[in-house]
Amino acid sequence: MKARAQGGFLLAKIHRVAGRVFSRLLRESGIEINSAQGRVLFALWREDRIPITELARRTALGKSALTSMLDRLEAQGYIERVADHEDRRTTRIARTDKDRAMEAAYRRVSDDMNRVFYAGFSTAEIARFERDLERILGNLEGAE
Repeated sequence: MKARAQGGFLLAKIHRVAGRVFSRLLRESGIEINSAQGRVLFALWREDRIPITELARRTALGKSALTSMLDRLEAQGYIERVADHEDRRTTRIARTDKDRAMEAAYRRVSDDMNRVFYAGFSTAEIARFERDLERILGNLEGAE
């Protein structure tokens, strides 16, 4: 009898458990944002003042989910919406001083999470695992 593939199930379970562990690490470090909000801020750390449409693309979040997340981040003082001076129809998302002050602590927690995630893995195993994940992602994106 052929073994049943469980990759999708395992990836979903890993996603849930990793989310709980990462949220706990964030709380223990006094960081008041969640991992999904961190994904938005991470995109802004790479490039500040980007249009909302570009931010949605980079984070793979739907417009309504992103809008509510931006509302919360703005209320917490981590981002601000600014009008684009060249195109009045475009709103850009900008970092704030509060976000800049929190970035280093968030990156430390991300590094801690990676240490937990890859405990016991060699560098070669990590590289292979990530290549395989990229292949799976490509397969899924090709099926959309």
